[in-house]
Amino acid sequence: MKPLIIPIFIPHIGCPHRCIFCDQERITAQSGGTIDGEHVRGVLDQAVHSKTFDSGRNPEAAFYGGTFTGLPVERMKRLLEAVAPYIEDRVIRSIRVSTRPDFIDEERLSILRTFHVTTVELGVQSMDDRVLTLTRRGHSAADVREAVRRLKRGGFKVGVQLMPGLPGDTRETFRATIEEVISLSPDMVRLYPALAIAGTGLARMVEAGIYRPLTLDEAVDRCVDGTMRLEGNGIPVIRIGLMSSPTLLEPGRIAAGPWHPAFGFLVRSAIHHRAIGPDLPALGTAEEIRIFAPRPEIALLRGHRNQGVRRIEQKTGAAVIGIEADETVPKGRVRIEAR
Repeated sequence: MKPLIIPIFIPHIGCPHRCIFCDQERITAQSGGTIDGEHVRGVLDQAVHSKTFDSGRNPEAAFYGGTFTGLPVERMKRLLEAVAPYIEDRVIRSIRVSTRPDFIDEERLSILRTFHVTTVELGVQSMDDRVLTLTRRGHSAADVREAVRRLKRGGFKVGVQLMPGLPGDTRETFRATIEEVISLSPDMVRLYPALAIAGTGLARMVEAGIYRPLTLDEAVDRCVDGTMRLEGNGIPVIRIGLMSSPTLLEPGRIAAGPWHPAFGFLVRSAIHHRAIGPDLPALGTAEEIRIFAPRPEIALLRGHRNQGVRRIEQKTGAAVIGIEADETVPKGRVRIEAR
């Protein structure tokens, strides 16, 4: 069962760099300067007293957005101490944090263990050193390898966050990144296609004509390939596409890039359509088809605003006259009645 995540956003605090794609305040609609123990307790209290709180889902407090292990040690301890009473009362079962690969050392890992941090997610973005340099990331691929090694040796679950479509990134470099991440065997991966947020260096590069972000179709295609390779090797992809906020969605905030409110669903639907391809009739062999599928997969089959249906019609040359639930059809397959 997936844990119930209670997010606590700490935008940009603890980070010594300003990467060309970064604007955490707009993404999270919060200022990092306001984050203290009182704020943490307020977020947790609101969560545990909400009607949707489910203690049976192993609730987990998650510090997102900043470089958690880059904080001064005492501030890091104060934030973790604010969660400690909830851990002791078993209201919250564990903690996860996000950080940079070059801010992993034994002193900080010891503190994380003491305060019941079980998962550390690394903002990796790419395993190509040229891409990391062009984005002013401030760490190298070697830092990632060392960080993953230390975390695994320390008994932590490891997450990796990747950002396809950054300056210098190509289909080939992203595929190479995926293959190297597979070799590192993290416990989970997130995929966030690069977006140019107004006011960032990336947006200025777009305006100057020296950077072209991925189109929506390109971003979906790369994330489909990456997700299939990762999950085919037993590494779950737990998020695809940036989680938005009201501030981020204000007009003009996203200057350019493959933004879509249902990006993850577009990717999952495209993956599903690749899987059912062999079950579809060849082009021109049927005029009409009725499709039978497991009920939970019908939405993936139809796709966003029925784009999946149109894709099937284009591929087969046949009109889709119905899609019906049939639980006898194996997961990831369809049954076709053609005429």
